[in-house]
Amino acid sequence: MDDCLFCKIVSGDIPSHKVYEDDFAYAFLDIYPCSEGHTIVLPKKHIPRFTEMDESESASLFKSVNKVAKAVEKTLNVPGLNIGVNNGEVAGQSVPHVHVHIIPRRENDDGGSMHTIVEAHPDTDNISDLAEKIKSAL
Repeated sequence: MDDCLFCKIVSGDIPSHKVYEDDFAYAFLDIYPCSEGHTIVLPKKHIPRFTEMDESESASLFKSVNKVAKAVEKTLNVPGLNIGVNNGEVAGQSVPHVHVHIIPRRENDDGGSMHTIVEAHPDTDNISDLAEKIKSAL
């Protein structure tokens, strides 16, 4: 898409600090990093949301994410990483092009786990029913 920030990065119209590229994916260092080495991995093809990808596309993307995450962890010698996708504006997706964040984590960095993103603490009395509904939607 002509107005997509990430499409412009992939095409070279906007410079980036590329760390990886293959036929499907492109990875670069985030210019507003949460931590040193914060890396973005995205499909070269414009796909607005993760849930709009087919299984083949998501497998290709996460094959690249796996490779890049290992390189980031090894290069920075960090004890952990957060690897995540914001899917939709309400979930924090600020650029409508699928992308995966690889965020290096260090001891005492004041960050949290995925469980600290939302703290709604819904009632779990109907968890069995919810599991069945999700299974039937697959």
